[in-house]
Amino acid sequence: MENKKELRNWLDDYNLDHPLVIGGPCSAETEDQVVKIAHQLKDSDATVLRAGIWKPRTRPGNFEGVGALGLKWLQRAKEETGMKIATEVANPHHVELALEHGVDVLWIGARSTVSPFIVQDIADACKGIDNPVLIKNPINPDLSLWLGAVERFYTADVKNLGVIHRGFSTYEKTKYRNIPEWQIPIDLQNRFPDLPLILDPSHIAGRRDLIFDLSQTALDLNFDGLIVETHYDPDNAWSDAKQQITPETLVQYMKDLKIRKEIGEDEAYQKVLDELRAKIDIADNQLLEILSKRMKISDDIGKAKAKQNVAILQSKRWNEILGRMILEGEENGLSEEFILRIYKAIHQESINHQKKIVKG
Repeated sequence: MENKKELRNWLDDYNLDHPLVIGGPCSAETEDQVVKIAHQLKDSDATVLRAGIWKPRTRPGNFEGVGALGLKWLQRAKEETGMKIATEVANPHHVELALEHGVDVLWIGARSTVSPFIVQDIADACKGIDNPVLIKNPINPDLSLWLGAVERFYTADVKNLGVIHRGFSTYEKTKYRNIPEWQIPIDLQNRFPDLPLILDPSHIAGRRDLIFDLSQTALDLNFDGLIVETHYDPDNAWSDAKQQITPETLVQYMKDLKIRKEIGEDEAYQKVLDELRAKIDIADNQLLEILSKRMKISDDIGKAKAKQNVAILQSKRWNEILGRMILEGEENGLSEEFILRIYKAIHQESINHQKKIVKG
């Protein structure tokens, strides 16, 4: 698969003067719910109404969707509002039913993308269709696996493709439900700049107060659109209640988000600068998270030393670290002076942490 301008044709054909917005509930719950949300979004920037019909839940016993019945609700919403409709498909039978009910856009969930066998079965069922198929990243941070899923649809003669960045699962606790790992979609974007890239801030955030900032970061990084879980009564949603926003909030976000336009040389320069600064912000946040993890390890070392009545400063170990980091820094284009400053500061902070623990 090679990058081609034609990869954008389906999105260009929507003739939008703003990023693509896909909005709607995590799960279709009732016919009235689906239709009501559609009417609340129809006069906004939202072009596509989304709703989960089949919900792959992590553990059994949770709400797993209303099933094929919900497709009729989406059909009605489409007829009454003129919005395009989208849902997730996880097997060939889902594909068949969705297409029979006029679903315009299909997406492949993160749990499906992890399995080439599942992806191939769905791709074969989609063979030759014109409907856009959007592929979410796998739950683990594996760019090759993500691109492999895209290529399976491409070789099945599905040319209207896009990808959805929904973050990556982690065992560690962070402020995000799924960590963004922005560098992975950036790398994908660099390899396939014309493959439409959409952010799912709802699944990255896991809570609604983070959605706006994530969306702005995506637009600053030249993403092509957003897929946002939207419910008129989020707190009482049957699934993923904490990460859904109201249609009114989504409409306001689209007014408040800063959307870049290519107008003249000055605007072009500002756009490049904003994109680069957004990448710097991401890198800085990652640096802070890594430093925080390092200090937590230092705390554990301090506890171990305290139990054994061992001195905090281990000069031999410190000199070994410093020498190794200077060499590795030079290999990565970083000066010895810079490495010395950084690691002396890190070492001092580590000592401070251990002092507090030893003193009790």
